[in-house]
Amino acid sequence: MASVIAVCISKEKGTQKEPVPVVHLVEDWGIEGDAHAGKWHRQVSLLSHEKIEAFRAKGAEVTDGAFGENLIVSGIDFASLPVGTKFYCNDVVLELTQVGKECHHGCAIYQKMGECIMPKQGVFTRVLRGGDIRPGDEFRLELPFRAAVVTISDSGAAGKREDLSGPVIQSILRAAGYPVVHTALLPDEREEIAAELAHIADEGLADLVLTTGGTGFSPRDWTPEATKDVSDRDVPGIPEAMRALSLSVTPRAMLSRAAAGIRKRTLIVNLPGSPKAVRECLEYILPPLCHGLAILKGMTGNCAR
Repeated sequence: MASVIAVCISKEKGTQKEPVPVVHLVEDWGIEGDAHAGKWHRQVSLLSHEKIEAFRAKGAEVTDGAFGENLIVSGIDFASLPVGTKFYCNDVVLELTQVGKECHHGCAIYQKMGECIMPKQGVFTRVLRGGDIRPGDEFRLELPFRAAVVTISDSGAAGKREDLSGPVIQSILRAAGYPVVHTALLPDEREEIAAELAHIADEGLADLVLTTGGTGFSPRDWTPEATKDVSDRDVPGIPEAMRALSLSVTPRAMLSRAAAGIRKRTLIVNLPGSPKAVRECLEYILPPLCHGLAILKGMTGNCAR
């Protein structure tokens, strides 16, 4: 769970931000009393606590607020998130508007260390709804990508077996900030699976579709074929990465036939059928999927920062 480590302000531009006990955020303005508040897109700056600690481990003696950050938060890699991500803390709602900024080589940190993390790791937001934030407050995010979960199982669709993997996927997605907007439980019928995947993509119901089940050697396992039937473009690297990860656990991972593909602006990924394998694979691939979805939706470019 992400939480606020420190809240900082500077009363005058050009001065270092200093930690304070509490900050009051004003809608479409920023932090009350902070010199950088105003009607623009960089009202509140955020930086990951883990990135600051890694920088300190290199020998940098920096205090909270030294990089110009208003909020220091533990548990979120801000630089990996796309523009449009929303953050929630108490009554406050923030929207990510910019990732990184131009580096000013004249800053004291750069002069001493030869680098500064704010230009690459810091992000900026505007205030959608105001309120108070204090150190220790819970901080959560919601990505601008909607997710759908489709379970493939003859016995599950017939009501003879409980779907265990689908709820695991939903739990991981929600914890990572993805709103789950659609779910389905289908039998192992190639045409029915393909029709459901096409429906989700063509109607724009979700940006990411995760399936579970039907990726093995059974005569009834048709999920990869159904995925390929409706895909405009294959994405082989995702299932290859999952198989590589799973091979470190069991050699039977080589028997997985999972596929991934893009239909219009929706990414479809086949996950394994077991809850354990689902968790291992999804937690591994989910962070880079965020960047891929941002490219697919036109929110960022292909070049690495």
